[in-house]
Amino acid sequence: MANIDSANILILATDGYERSELRVPLEELTRRGAAVKIASIKSGEIKSWDEKDWGDTVAVDLEVAQVKVEDFDALVLPGGQINPDVLRSDENAVQLVREFISSGKPVAAICHGPWLLVETDALRGRNATSYASIRTDLRNAGAKWQDEAVVVDNGIITSRSPDDLAAFVDKIVEEVEEGLHQRRAA
Repeated sequence: MANIDSANILILATDGYERSELRVPLEELTRRGAAVKIASIKSGEIKSWDEKDWGDTVAVDLEVAQVKVEDFDALVLPGGQINPDVLRSDENAVQLVREFISSGKPVAAICHGPWLLVETDALRGRNATSYASIRTDLRNAGAKWQDEAVVVDNGIITSRSPDDLAAFVDKIVEEVEEGLHQRRAA
């Protein structure tokens, strides 16, 4: 069990992440005292998608190959359509998500971010939510899809959209402070 003010949290993203879905958790978790790092499949900076066009960038702290799951207390997967679609095609990124799922540490995915959970087969038999347009993808992966702001199933946190960010971040804090969860490996 970790207090949020001593927690180490990893955000996994690449170009095309939904700006608010990375920025709000990054800024709010940092404000609450967590050390937050950005990991990506490339070094340098990654560019956001901000509503209808490319937005600003954020610096990458670690490439996926450099990440050690044991160094972090939770994983956050922002959405956007481009970001999770690219990440789920990268075996190293998918393997990192699998390792977090297997570790029992909280894993939080918002909007289209649950595509990475689908790719790891982490949602079979679990309650989850997502952006409405991918609910069939989650159902086809065996999830029990629910139209709620935040759904938690054994430390796997899912949310629908930027409108749910406040509840999403609050639930990340709660689950980090709760600690490890016993769950089947992904």
